Amino acid sequence: MMLDSGNRHPAHSVTNQEKIVAVLAYLLFFLPLMMQRTSAYALFHANQGLIFLLMVLSVNVIGTFIPVLGWLFVLPFGNLLLLVYLCFGWYHAVKGETRPLPGIGHYQLLKY
Repeated sequence: MMLDSGNRHPAHSVTNQEKIVAVLAYLLFFLPLMMQRTSAYALFHANQGLIFLLMVLSVNVIGTFIPVLGWLFVLPFGNLLLLVYLCFGWYHAVKGETRPLPGIGHYQLLKY
């Protein structure tokens, strides 16, 4: 499947199964790699899910190992921002769009 120039909507309609797998990709990024390997839409969200996972790990490791400032600022505000990113990703996955996560979603870690 080819994505159009705006990188927002897939060129064909997205099935409900692809949407479900795309939503779950933000919790288990490898799920689309196993279930929807031929769907560029699902693989796009798998890539976004992997980026999201790396951000979750980064925020929580950095916040844990920086005494006081990490515990008081990095962990609460970082995790709140990650919750916003998660909702953003889920929202666009349910709508059938391929919109990257703001600021971090423009990296391509998986080939699709």
